[in-house]
Amino acid sequence: MSLSLIRLRHSLKREAKAALPPLLFLTLAGYFAWNATRGDLGLRAYAAREQDLARAEAVRAEVATEVATWQRRVAALRPEHLDADVIDERARAMLNLADPADIVVPYGSLGPAF
Repeated sequence: MSLSLIRLRHSLKREAKAALPPLLFLTLAGYFAWNATRGDLGLRAYAAREQDLARAEAVRAEVATEVATWQRRVAALRPEHLDADVIDERARAMLNLADPADIVVPYGSLGPAF
């Protein structure tokens, strides 16, 4: 081999050895940058988790409101909150019935009886 060919080969080998650490560093930095944005724990995944959390909190608020409504309704059915006379009166009004002991006073003319 000629001397210039040996020098060229030696020069290329030295330049390849010099370029290897920066190339390795850039490859490693690119890998970490890609994972920081698109990986399982990256920025996009974080944004998706935040949206999921916001939706779950909205559902939880709706459910809490519904639970509070049902708790108020159930609390109103406890014996210490009920008035038996009012319940009896409402039941008779809804069923259009009267107790035989009640005195019914008609008011106003309803026209001829059938």
